[in-house]
Amino acid sequence: MQKPKTATAAAAAAITSATTTASSEPSSPSNVPSTVAATSTSSSGRHQLRPVKYDYADSFACTYIVSVVAASIAELTTYPLDLTKTRLQIQGEATTTAAVTATSAGENAAVTMGKPNMQYRGMMATAFGIVREEGALKLWQGVTPALYRHVVYSGVRICSYDLMRKEFTQGGNKALPVWKSALCGVTAGAVAQWLASPADLVKVQIQMEGKRRLMGEAPRVHGAAHAFRMIVHRGGVKGLWKGSIPNVQRAALVNLGDLTTYDTIKHMIMHRLNMPDCHTVHVLASVCAGFVAAVMGTPADVVKTRIMNQPTDDNGRGLLYRGSLDCLRQTVAKEGFGALYKGFLPCWIRMAPWSLTFWLSFEQIRKMIGASGY
Repeated sequence: MQKPKTATAAAAAAITSATTTASSEPSSPSNVPSTVAATSTSSSGRHQLRPVKYDYADSFACTYIVSVVAASIAELTTYPLDLTKTRLQIQGEATTTAAVTATSAGENAAVTMGKPNMQYRGMMATAFGIVREEGALKLWQGVTPALYRHVVYSGVRICSYDLMRKEFTQGGNKALPVWKSALCGVTAGAVAQWLASPADLVKVQIQMEGKRRLMGEAPRVHGAAHAFRMIVHRGGVKGLWKGSIPNVQRAALVNLGDLTTYDTIKHMIMHRLNMPDCHTVHVLASVCAGFVAAVMGTPADVVKTRIMNQPTDDNGRGLLYRGSLDCLRQTVAKEGFGALYKGFLPCWIRMAPWSLTFWLSFEQIRKMIGASGY
């Protein structure tokens, strides 16, 4: 009769020990694989929808929507700097534009070229000049097509980069080598910008309308829809991709600087300094990404802006430049190499807070909906 009592006591002690061990472990499954966490929670009937939530939050569709929302927040915040940058990049074309106008009117080009009708102004003077001459709200002129652009551009570039990164790393659980990250960034940026180029063309033309009217020139467009119709009317559907080559080149370089730098710097800081995936890491990585993107993308951005803004004939062909290489050659020959970095300061000042706002918003929204860190 003594042995059954001993067996019973041993069994009770084992159950008590197991219960004590389980209660002493942390309740959070952060250090437990997701499959184990899902199994343990489902047995008790609690948090059974949690795996579904995480799967949805990390899905392609959710990542696309979050990237568009974050980009829209960043665009609205920093758009006045983009408008100022565009105005600065167009400066220097006054002489060439005057010559083309004089030639078409049958006047003496030399006389007209001696009277440029556009002043050279710095970043702050240009911004205050827009407010004084056109009104403060004109600092957001063209923001509607800019937001339309991000519906395509930001969603495609972020999701494309994420898909390629996961493909290269078999799930995206570790950092990419720099050369693979650069390849992913260039490809994602080029594809996204080519798809979004029509919206970018409409945005650039609307941004310049206020200055054209102040100079006494007839308005070309009266809004985003009108600009879209006029572009198609003059150059057909392919006219929507005018300037797309330098635009794609610029986007490839910008995303090489932005996506590659952010991804590389973020993981480097977390690994070298043993820091968690927090706001401090996001801020440091995004500031570095904005600077590198501005350095690499400004020359192509100048060429892109000038080609998109140049006047066209009835067939939609440019009157100033034959293409991106011709624009690059003329710009350097007439204004010097420094003209390729015209608007660099507002470009950098815009890209740094844009990148900061975008990545902080993107990471925070993903964290709120339960997605993993990017």
